Amino acid sequence: MGDTALVLGAGGITGVGWEIGMLYGLAEADVDVTGAELVVGSSAGSVVGAQITSGAIGLPELYERQLARADGEIPARLGPATVLRFARAALTSRTPEEYGRKLGRVATAAGTAEGAARREVIAGRLVSHEWPARRLRITAVAADSGELRIFDRDGGVGLVDAVAASCAVPGVWPAVTAEGVQWIDGGVHSPANAQLAAGYDRVLVLAPLSFGGGPLDSPRTQVAKLTAAGARVELITPDPAARRAFGRNSLEPARRAPAARAGRAQAAAHAAAVKELWA
Repeated sequence: MGDTALVLGAGGITGVGWEIGMLYGLAEADVDVTGAELVVGSSAGSVVGAQITSGAIGLPELYERQLARADGEIPARLGPATVLRFARAALTSRTPEEYGRKLGRVATAAGTAEGAARREVIAGRLVSHEWPARRLRITAVAADSGELRIFDRDGGVGLVDAVAASCAVPGVWPAVTAEGVQWIDGGVHSPANAQLAAGYDRVLVLAPLSFGGGPLDSPRTQVAKLTAAGARVELITPDPAARRAFGRNSLEPARRAPAARAGRAQAAAHAAAVKELWA
């Protein structure tokens, strides 16, 4: 299929900051991976993927955007009741699709922020509202069937709606309706969805959420499968300093800047390995 793939996982607004900080820090170390032939984005990763493939802005500017006041964002959090529903669904599901159906019911039953306001937030995060010419794949999950869907420029869903769907955390943000289907967060199927890089020779996975659970493969499990199939893969997850920077709420806009700084600082520890992978 191709040579290089960049997989950007889910992780809330702190995940957006950390991933951009990591990419910028790697570029500062002379390892720019944003030109990968395939970019896969789930939830937070869909935002970052759309930004870096737009061609409209470079990593230094994207990084500075993370440090600015997040005035256009809406503060949110996963409440204890919603976390309990997530945990119960994971423990009682045998497949990612079954898990997705259960969280789809959570999403469609919950009272969440008004959809137009949320879409405006997503539109404000993106530097372009048009699909890039490059190969960008954005994940979402059908609320009714729990099945994974891949949005790309060859489909009929616009970029803003695709990213909004991929970021629609059940019980927090409203499901996004497109093509007559309600869609929820792409991270519901997998924290990274690294399986979508199958067939690529060299794969870098940035995974703000390093765990799996229940029917969901962890990023490390997915990386092991890619490696077993013959790919060279590097997985990067947040170090302790980054996790402290995230705080307890990955959806808190005020934590975006600390997360970005932490990603930039952490990049130095991975630059040599990523440079060897990408060379």
